[in-house]
Amino acid sequence: MSRKKTAAAPDPALIPAVIYARYSSSGQREESIEGQLRECRAWAARNGFRIIGEYTDKALTGRTDKRPDFQRMLRDSERGVFKAVICWKIDRFARNRYDSATYKYKLKKNGVRVYYAKEAIPEGPEGIILESVMEGYAEYYSENLSQNIKRGNYDSALERKTLGYKVLGLRKGPDGRFEIDPETAPIVLRIFEEYAAGEPAKDIYTRLNNEGYRTSRGGLFNKNSLRHILKNEKYVGVYQYKDIRDEHGIPPIVSRELFDKCQSMLATHHHSPAAARDVSFLLTSKLFCGHCGEPMTGDGGTSKTGRVYHYYTCNNRKRRKCDKERAPKDWIEQLVIDELVKLIHSDEFINEVADRCMEYQKREKDQSALHALEARQRENEKAIQNMIAAIEAGIITPSTKSRLVQLEAEKAQIETGIAQQLIAEPDLERDQIVYFLERFRGGDVDDESYRQLLVGVFLNAAYLYDDKLTLVLNYSGDNCKVTLELVENATNCADPECSAFARSAPPNCAKLNTSATILYFFEKVVAVVCKIRK
Repeated sequence: MSRKKTAAAPDPALIPAVIYARYSSSGQREESIEGQLRECRAWAARNGFRIIGEYTDKALTGRTDKRPDFQRMLRDSERGVFKAVICWKIDRFARNRYDSATYKYKLKKNGVRVYYAKEAIPEGPEGIILESVMEGYAEYYSENLSQNIKRGNYDSALERKTLGYKVLGLRKGPDGRFEIDPETAPIVLRIFEEYAAGEPAKDIYTRLNNEGYRTSRGGLFNKNSLRHILKNEKYVGVYQYKDIRDEHGIPPIVSRELFDKCQSMLATHHHSPAAARDVSFLLTSKLFCGHCGEPMTGDGGTSKTGRVYHYYTCNNRKRRKCDKERAPKDWIEQLVIDELVKLIHSDEFINEVADRCMEYQKREKDQSALHALEARQRENEKAIQNMIAAIEAGIITPSTKSRLVQLEAEKAQIETGIAQQLIAEPDLERDQIVYFLERFRGGDVDDESYRQLLVGVFLNAAYLYDDKLTLVLNYSGDNCKVTLELVENATNCADPECSAFARSAPPNCAKLNTSATILYFFEKVVAVVCKIRK
């Protein structure tokens, strides 16, 4: 009977290491990553390293340190779970000598050394000089490549070539210049003509999508892609690259008269009041009735004088099951924005949220697998010590030696597992949370995109009563459904005009006094209660 093969246990003598691989966007493809990883793994196997993790940055230049996995690798090195970083070549780590020296020094402080699979750097002073020369060459190559690409693009632009740009309605001709694409140019002309005729942008791109047409990148048309097409001067024949501008460098698809008419209409629509366009209700799916808990949805009407009014109306009121009065759209939206802005400008609030987020992260992170491995590690270490004690006492048999080898292999396997758990999901740092919250302070409260961002990021739900408004903020990360009962239970011990972190049953409150208000902090849900006056 054949025996079932088992995976070979990692050798405890091997040095724990990670691989860092990167490819830039110039002349390289994603397959470059796989090639680097393959050669790094082979090099590690030949040179006494065991790989416990891999970090990859795709289509990111080595001339900058703003590479997500590179930064994560640096942070993970502080945990002490690996002793080496293996790169394919020197220029994969960095093409900037300052960054290279800075981050190698940081890794060295953490007990980590950088190795290269395709470039052998000897030990000693000559190795330092050689590595410095190779880093200098990598930086020179990167800068020279950048200059060559820019110079080549500029020379091509002088000949009015496409430079690789994809433009709907145009294609690259045999001479490398733009020429009209007979298959897609009619789509572009249709967009300009329909928009100039007064067709709403949404109707235009909806019809195009329904008819199976797609953008130059193969995606669906939307408001932004339509606007980009309507503002693109290439369609009237203008070739533009840096300081090169040729009014007749491209075969035109639309006339200058039609193009200018669309530009005028775009400007008018952009600056026209919201009442003249489709109305956007900021609190859709966020605002709820404080009487019955039903959603309050956007509604409107026209008076005898022709003036248009917009409201939020309780869905049960429409069914004649609730007497909650309608809320004027502009009034309630501004009230919510004002309260959110007030919160993010409170240092005490931001610091407390950061502290609570750190507590939540620590509490909620699933460390059961890590704890199990740590328990196995303690048992393994105890068993190894017992075997060593037995050997020192003279108890040496073939089975003793076999058991010790087995325990040592298990030790390496456990250490690898612990290392993988520690680098699997990086934790957020408190400073990152504070920075994220504080960056919202600089926004313009009259800018619609900023208002949408505030509501989208911070607001979970808003409950409107006759005399107060309760805002429930995104806090726990559970995406839990917040009900009217939960909100009322959570704010029972909170006075009006205060804020409260609360859960479904009100616990003892922890107060934080500020110059303007008292913040009540609980465990899971953040509720902000304010009195309202119409």
